[in-house]
Amino acid sequence: MKNKYNNDAIIGGKNITASYTKTGELLRVMYPAPDYRSWIEEFVTGVKINDSAMIYLHEDMNNEYYQYYTENTNILNTEITNTYFNLLVKQTDFALLKEDVLVKKYEFENKNNIDLNVKFLMHEALLSDFNNMVGAEIKDNCLIQYCHDYSMYTFSKTPLFSYQLNDTKQNIGSGEIHDKDYIGMSSDSSISYDIGTMKPGEKRELVIYLYFRQNSNKISAEDLKKQITQIKKMDILKEQQTVEKYWRKYVKDHLGIELLPETNNYNKKFNQIYQRSILLFPLLMNEENGGLSAAVEVDEQQTQCGRYSYCWPRDAVFFTKALDSVKMHKEAEKFYKVFCRETQSPNGMWEQRFYTDGKLAPCWGYQIDETASVIYGVYEHYKITKETKFLKDTYKMCESAAKFLGIYMDNILGTKDESDIVKKEIEETYHTQNRNKLPVSYDLWEMHEGVHLYSLAAIYAAFESMLEIHKILKPGYEQNNRLKIEAMNKLETKMIKYQDEIKKYILSNLYDENTKTFLRNLNDKKTDISNLGIVVPFSIFTPKEKKVQNTVEKINMTLRTYTGGYLRFEEDHYRGGKSPWPIATLWMAMYYQKTGEKKKAKECIEFVVNTANEHGFLAEQVDNQTMKPNWVNGLAWSHAMFILSA
Repeated sequence: MKNKYNNDAIIGGKNITASYTKTGELLRVMYPAPDYRSWIEEFVTGVKINDSAMIYLHEDMNNEYYQYYTENTNILNTEITNTYFNLLVKQTDFALLKEDVLVKKYEFENKNNIDLNVKFLMHEALLSDFNNMVGAEIKDNCLIQYCHDYSMYTFSKTPLFSYQLNDTKQNIGSGEIHDKDYIGMSSDSSISYDIGTMKPGEKRELVIYLYFRQNSNKISAEDLKKQITQIKKMDILKEQQTVEKYWRKYVKDHLGIELLPETNNYNKKFNQIYQRSILLFPLLMNEENGGLSAAVEVDEQQTQCGRYSYCWPRDAVFFTKALDSVKMHKEAEKFYKVFCRETQSPNGMWEQRFYTDGKLAPCWGYQIDETASVIYGVYEHYKITKETKFLKDTYKMCESAAKFLGIYMDNILGTKDESDIVKKEIEETYHTQNRNKLPVSYDLWEMHEGVHLYSLAAIYAAFESMLEIHKILKPGYEQNNRLKIEAMNKLETKMIKYQDEIKKYILSNLYDENTKTFLRNLNDKKTDISNLGIVVPFSIFTPKEKKVQNTVEKINMTLRTYTGGYLRFEEDHYRGGKSPWPIATLWMAMYYQKTGEKKKAKECIEFVVNTANEHGFLAEQVDNQTMKPNWVNGLAWSHAMFILSA
């Protein structure tokens, strides 16, 4: 599998999420969830014109490209002009709303002054492994690529001109494919369609359907044939208009702010990012249980990272705050009421990351701030919706998490309660040699093990959120549930004590008396943007305290780059460590918003706006020289921070 690092554009609908390059090459299809499973290893298209070899649509020296979304939709258009033959191909990609179908519509226009005979070719390779060997079959004018678990059907109203199921890579470059067999063992296959001879100025159209099925959903051959026939009979223009109308209404319904007047390029770009964020969010959600993917995958082979297409509870809490900001309250609620309850460990904690369907994903440690963030997020969601029932439904989950945080704090502070059953469960879970100690937590960047300022601030905020939740729920229990009130009072006493101890601990251990600044951990003095967490979002200190202002001044001296963007932390080695992060820059914007420094906040937001890609997607990192995204385009956390700062 080749490396496919750049998701320049993302579309989807229902259970499909797909990503593309800026030249329109289909990189990935995720179905039936936004993170699992990934289907496409390679999807290459091209044309044979007159007597030419295959001209690859997505990479040819004579091709010119113009890509854009239909306004306020997840419909992607890529116009490809081959300047040698003067053939224009307009490719339109979108997912149907009700069927698990990705539509690829091609409009051909002969802009030459001679006739052009055009054949359209497609080379498709499905991801395969020893447990899911892919085979292929041609049946009823349809290419069926199948394995034990799933199948993809490629078809059109237009009849197939030719096909090849085996060794197709060996000769497709010639533009000629042929096969004597109707069935084969190869994971990649090719098909072609005859567009015909086009006179100067003439236009032709070809519509391709990619239909995805899990084989566990059993269906008879006759019923499957009927489904495919029904799809072929669709009025594709009407379907496209329906999809367009749906997404435009979706954006309109979820605007949480009044957009800027589009009197200049900056305002236009700001609005584009805001609206693209609204369109991206549903493409990263698992509709079944509310799981939220951090991004569409960029690095399946883990050549540069540990992969991205998973749900981190901490990241998702920022995501849900943004969802609430754009009136996606039900989606945010489902994350807490379904996903979080399903994924919480018996001892009250959450592991590092999960698949969006709730199954545990590959991990390399735990991060205490993930557990704390969920409690904080529950109360933040309540503050928007004011639904007391939501707090009742999630209280037991939060209570268990708070007790876990208490055990963590006992280990940090050196206090313990031998009678605590939760502590015993934790120790048994981890099989620690020293049964008085929890394993050391990673920081939010997953690079350093130890005790961290951001993590302690998150725990402080979690306890504060629990205290506020108690204020809301306790009156309902006072008349008829004395034991519940006693348990709440006992927990409150502990949490208030922990809060006091956390603040003392930070000032004694995570504050540098020489520089008068806060430290990110116990082991080094590197400046870290996450130090802002003590103010935004966790409010353990106020933004204008001298200690905080000194810390911000140090951040500006060490992490602000010459372009105005901010690094994550000093001596960051991930992907070179020299690239500003939109997350870090927007974090500074949110701090300045708290202090009322509007000009500085706007400068930070302007950096992010000016470094978004042409479609309005925000990346994880930005190249300081080109001012363009250079890693993980369409990162949910970046878009969430943009929505929150906007």
